[in-house]
Amino acid sequence: MRNKKGQVTIFIIVAIIIIVLGILIYFFYPKISSTLGFGTVTPSSYLQDCLKDKITTTAKELSLQGGSLNPEHYYLYEDNKIEYLCYSELPYLQCVMQQPMLKDHIENEIKTAIENDANNCLNNMEKSFNARGYNVILKKGSFGVELLPKKILVFFNSSLTLTKQGTQDYKSLSFGLDNNLYELVGIANSILNFEARYGEAETTIYMTYYPQLKVEKKEQTDGTTIYIITERDSKEIFQFASRSVAWPPGYGTAAFV
Repeated sequence: MRNKKGQVTIFIIVAIIIIVLGILIYFFYPKISSTLGFGTVTPSSYLQDCLKDKITTTAKELSLQGGSLNPEHYYLYEDNKIEYLCYSELPYLQCVMQQPMLKDHIENEIKTAIENDANNCLNNMEKSFNARGYNVILKKGSFGVELLPKKILVFFNSSLTLTKQGTQDYKSLSFGLDNNLYELVGIANSILNFEARYGEAETTIYMTYYPQLKVEKKEQTDGTTIYIITERDSKEIFQFASRSVAWPPGYGTAAFV
């Protein structure tokens, strides 16, 4: 009886150990395999991991500065050089668009900022797959960046052939990062159209139609208006400056009191 009880106890302990090991493997195997190099890595996922930090940082900087990494015509607001996207130097006149193709401009800014990193990532990807025992044929081509709904798409017009117990051909490589810059820029363009046509925009309209957004209007003493568009859930923002139908110095509301 004692032997049988001892055997049952051992079986129970072994069963518990097996269950615990199963749970540990379920939760930690992906991280362990990735760290040791046993996980499945595709060319696109390699490039995404290589570039995501640079792209995220660049997109955030652009969002804080009105869409340019080095604004030339800007308003300094809370230590940020915020570019004028619509501007009139003369009083009483509607502003003129400074970046009529804002989306294209931002895409080019991101592309320029990551160009060297993108080339280095392609070279390192080739070395990585060679080290894994693949025969690698990489033919580099152009690359681009596109703002799409809810993501930033990066695409490489580069062909890649991997051979190791079979051949894998890639005619192009691409990946997307979650980001709402496309939507925020779309709202900014709408506001800018109102600024250029009527001299100002009513922000409450946007928050009525897009409750997920917070649209702020910060009027400055020189006639400049800072618009701040915030996505409530992600906290992603896009801010820009405009100066339209501005009063000349000394002719504000106080002049009529």
